[in-house]
Amino acid sequence: MQGIPSGKFLMGSPASEPGRFDSEGPQRVVTVKAFALAKYPVTSAQFLTFLKESRYQPKPCNPLLNLGWKVQGRDLAYPPSQDEPPAWPAVCLSFDDANAYIAWLNSKAKEARPALANRAGPYRLPSEAEWEYAVRAGTSTARWWGDAIGTANANCNGCGSIWDNRVLAPVDAFAPNAFGLSGMLGNVWHWTADCWHPSYVGAPADATPWMTPGCVNHVLRGGAWNNVPIFIRSAARSSSGGDYDYSTLAGFRVARDLP
Repeated sequence: MQGIPSGKFLMGSPASEPGRFDSEGPQRVVTVKAFALAKYPVTSAQFLTFLKESRYQPKPCNPLLNLGWKVQGRDLAYPPSQDEPPAWPAVCLSFDDANAYIAWLNSKAKEARPALANRAGPYRLPSEAEWEYAVRAGTSTARWWGDAIGTANANCNGCGSIWDNRVLAPVDAFAPNAFGLSGMLGNVWHWTADCWHPSYVGAPADATPWMTPGCVNHVLRGGAWNNVPIFIRSAARSSSGGDYDYSTLAGFRVARDLP
């Protein structure tokens, strides 16, 4: 886990940012409390450990192809591979799958530290505002490394990496940002805790998750290995119920509150 300092930032993108979508505004100032965020997304090896210990069975992320994870034997995460590197980020995961892993992780933490037994967490998904604050790491450009996509800063369809639009990259394949976080843009979409809203009108200003009773669609951030560069931006966002289903490309990283 990397400690993320408290602060304020301008969330969303300006109208002048190339590739901007209307859902990225209006921009607003958000105040963020200090928290911790995993340096890397949860890996395939970590998620397989969870499946083996918990016997949890995720639903297929692509029912037509029966593409998903299996409790017994090896996983069939997207894209299929006979020798999936354990340092790949776990993908083909739903919002419920991410929260099931976090519930298991919390149970392990409380077994190790009984004093935590009557407390919430400690681990959770980051809110959307926390995620954007963390990926920006004090920057206001389209990406944490600058406005241009550059070369080999991430894995996408046009990022200039050796994995581009072909295969997942290891979670530690790219240099971290100023907060010490690796792989925040490209490679795999990240689940956040928030319900999907088509704009930031009415959004909270304190970085808490923006929830709607009974919501079924949640916010995904970061873009993936087969997305074009306009999705590989700090402000880019997508809905799990949008025009394109990114569930086969979705993973997550864990957050936690700090004292």
